[in-house]
Amino acid sequence: MIKVTKFGGSSLANAEQFKKVADIILADESRRYVVPSAPGKRFAEDVKVTDMLYACYKAAISGQEFEKKFDEIKERYNGIIRELGLDLSLDKEYDAIEAGFKGRAGRDYAASRGEFLNGIILAKYIGYEFVDAAEVVFFNEDGSFNAAMTNQAVRDRLENIERAVIPGFYGSTPNDTIKTFSRGGSDITGSIVAAAVKADLYENWTDVSGFLVADPRIIKNPAVINTITYKELRELSYMGATVLHEDAIFPVRKEGIPINIKNTNAPEDPGTMIVESTSKKPEHIITGIAGKKGFSAVNIEKDMMNSEIGFGRKVLEQFEKNGLSFEHMPSGIDTMTVIVQQSEFESKEQEVLAGIHRNTSPDSIEIEAGLALIAVVGRAMKSAKGTAFRIFEALAKSDVNVKMIDQGSSELNIIIGVHEEEFEKALQAIYSAFVK
Repeated sequence: MIKVTKFGGSSLANAEQFKKVADIILADESRRYVVPSAPGKRFAEDVKVTDMLYACYKAAISGQEFEKKFDEIKERYNGIIRELGLDLSLDKEYDAIEAGFKGRAGRDYAASRGEFLNGIILAKYIGYEFVDAAEVVFFNEDGSFNAAMTNQAVRDRLENIERAVIPGFYGSTPNDTIKTFSRGGSDITGSIVAAAVKADLYENWTDVSGFLVADPRIIKNPAVINTITYKELRELSYMGATVLHEDAIFPVRKEGIPINIKNTNAPEDPGTMIVESTSKKPEHIITGIAGKKGFSAVNIEKDMMNSEIGFGRKVLEQFEKNGLSFEHMPSGIDTMTVIVQQSEFESKEQEVLAGIHRNTSPDSIEIEAGLALIAVVGRAMKSAKGTAFRIFEALAKSDVNVKMIDQGSSELNIIIGVHEEEFEKALQAIYSAFVK
């Protein structure tokens, strides 16, 4: 059996956390390949090493004194090395990084050094071989990820390496320039490695005991989801649930590899299993609830709209011309609503409205801002009668005004639009209706 294990920044924030991680890895010989993040916050007011590196590099390329900032970064790592009692010096790596900063090696290069240095320390501490991600994770010249080349390189490199540490978050382009994934990209690296070695399980270790039914900042002590499908996770991640980077799903999904979200600080907890499909009956009719604020609704009205061929295309064409994507598009016989990100739409709203008027001659167009979208997701919703009734009954009892409803034919989720000021109240009402 082969397990690929990824550990987040909170799991590797200091020497004490390193010891927990080592105990977890060495307790199971099937945990052969490890993907670490850069050190995260040690306490609430602390700064993540990645952010320290960004600030240090900014100072360096601005011609400011950056040595003091860099010394603070070095001390974060040297402190971990001392407390772990390792016979290890990173002076050579520090010199190379400092030279890279002075030579304007790039913001991605700067950020990637957090994982790079952490990987070296972890490999030394647990006795695994260190494999630089820049040598096996590849991006094209345009910055897009080269999946085929990476998959082959990782497979070839690890074929004869029994146990290895591969830093997360970064890779390289054809000219050897360091390129990173978006923030949280170590999740993606772990998924890539798992797919390449055809792992039996991809473990993603963080500081929570699995994926939660709802945001703990809004719902006190929400229940943990025992099992969730890739499709359900995608829906929840898109709407703001952030335990796992949403792009980390694709490599393992293609290979049918399950993901186990685990807690480094409570390794005995079963966590959440993320799978392609399952016969397990979910504990609740809904799997999870997630949502985001900051949307606008563009409401278009025109008599006999439904009989006008190409009307929808002509409307959406104006959003496309202005570089805007839409989130949802509920419609009626004489009405059509386009939901967009408010922050992206505001600066281009008049151009879009003028274009819609020119193309479609609507009776009226109204914009409503300050909306929040809530996704209620669950594979059991399809076969459960009265789910929508329970949702809207709960909202009505909490005096929440529903502005929009959208449900796809898959019946996997129901999207609800509410005023931003009623967002938290709506989430609490829905959670209480389904999770006792």
